[in-house]
Amino acid sequence: MNELFGTLSDGTPVHRWTLERAGVRVRILSYGGIVQSLETPDRDGRAGNVVLGFADLDGYLAHPDPYFGALVGRYANRIAAGRFPLDGVTYALAQNSGPNSLHGGGRGFDKRVWEVAPLEGEAYGLRLSRVSPHGEEGFPGRLEVTATYRLEEDGALAIAYEAVTDAPTVVNLTNHSYFNLGGSGNAGGHELRLAASRFTPVDENLIPTGELADVTDTRFDFRRTRKIGGGYDHNFVLDGGVTEAAREVAELHDPSSGRVLTVATTEPGIQLYTADHLGEPFAPGDGIALETQHFPNSPNHPNFPTTVLRPGEVYRSRTVYGFTTR
Repeated sequence: MNELFGTLSDGTPVHRWTLERAGVRVRILSYGGIVQSLETPDRDGRAGNVVLGFADLDGYLAHPDPYFGALVGRYANRIAAGRFPLDGVTYALAQNSGPNSLHGGGRGFDKRVWEVAPLEGEAYGLRLSRVSPHGEEGFPGRLEVTATYRLEEDGALAIAYEAVTDAPTVVNLTNHSYFNLGGSGNAGGHELRLAASRFTPVDENLIPTGELADVTDTRFDFRRTRKIGGGYDHNFVLDGGVTEAAREVAELHDPSSGRVLTVATTEPGIQLYTADHLGEPFAPGDGIALETQHFPNSPNHPNFPTTVLRPGEVYRSRTVYGFTTR
């Protein structure tokens, strides 16, 4: 189902699409590729929205920085000092998080209106597309991007990204949903398991130092399920690295509702953000972000998995969010 959700100040219409399958209902906006709501049943079969968002477009326009539910890029997460070298040229990006570039700059993919069309021949998927011109937010190359949102037979939400470029560039795309499997209240009591034996320590500006540190005997060890608490905005190095097929890397559980979220991905990293700085109308800790990704500041760390995309290559990434109860 497609309906008008609102209109931007320049007159551009924003539409909302609804997909429903296997007891799961998801609503997606053409503005920012935002997952506006995601309804799943609890252990008693009662449906509830498990992502943070707003009832109208004005809410998203008034609160852009937390990136509620958005498709972020051209480069998800941080690039130090808004600069990176590529083929002997240093590129200067928009600096929108202190000295750094964050989630694609001041007007990244999350603040653009995407073309949306149903997947041909089926009722459970959408194809979002846009062209990011050369120089947008300082990034080189004309980038053609598609993001496919699809509800699988079991109600899992799969998001697949593809991109091609006409000049060497860097690409790192993700979804920035904040999950609260209880439907409301603080999410710090959720339990988390991550298939990550290492993480990337950061400096005072949340930029990775370049080290891949062992999680053993630290608060970053989620290899066994435990309560999250708060105080996290860190990239975890997923065991297995980049893969062709999505493999399960995370499980989030809310003991009160019984809801379980599993995350499978082809990506080498996942950012755990406990939303400790959320403001009105939400409170700190009301959601948990699990952003599948390549590592922050990878263009400035040759030892990190590369995010460089060249002409003739295809960027591909896939993440699947599954929903069960126990």
